[in-house]
Amino acid sequence: MRLNPGEVEATGWRVEALSDLARRLREAAGDVTGRPVVVAIDGRGGAGKSTLVERLRQTVPGSGVVHTDDIAWHHAFFDWVDLMVDNVLRPLHRGEAVDFRPPAWVERGRPGAIRVAAGVDVVWVEGTGILREVLTPWIDASIWVQGDLDEQERRMIARDGDSPARRRLLADWLAEEVPLLLREQPWRRATVVVAGTTVLDHDPDSEIVTAAPPTP
Repeated sequence: MRLNPGEVEATGWRVEALSDLARRLREAAGDVTGRPVVVAIDGRGGAGKSTLVERLRQTVPGSGVVHTDDIAWHHAFFDWVDLMVDNVLRPLHRGEAVDFRPPAWVERGRPGAIRVAAGVDVVWVEGTGILREVLTPWIDASIWVQGDLDEQERRMIARDGDSPARRRLLADWLAEEVPLLLREQPWRRATVVVAGTTVLDHDPDSEIVTAAPPTP
């Protein structure tokens, strides 16, 4: 597996039922009452975070989802911590619903809002940079999605296209992503590591490949 410098490859990969993973994350969160369990799902661009969070949402019916890309839209790649805390994580910790239109949405006329209903049991917060030290007090359990860099680049090109403009955007993204993740090393503080790319045989509809976080 090709990883960026500084990232440690997890070992001891095993196949696990998605339902068992969801239960493990809930147990790792401890005694959370009066509000939802907040689970962060982090990983590099193209690692498979969005696919994983959709599978988990289906595994835990009625759970909520927040994507950091929606917070970051026309705002900043990673400088969105205050927006996330004040308008998403703080209301969730108060047991309140989330109904937030980021400033860039208002300025650019993007319809809709980032919404999470009150009373859900789990909220999956997905996106590169969500599992960083400053956000630790707001996160109850977490996943790092680890994948091969070549496969992640292939996925990003397949998803976003391969025009010169997209290549420049990808280069700008990586210029911020690489040092952020090297500094934060979210794979070390995750509750569990999930394989974004794997050769282990498993049923993708009901199973996932997991490992313990690498030790320092």
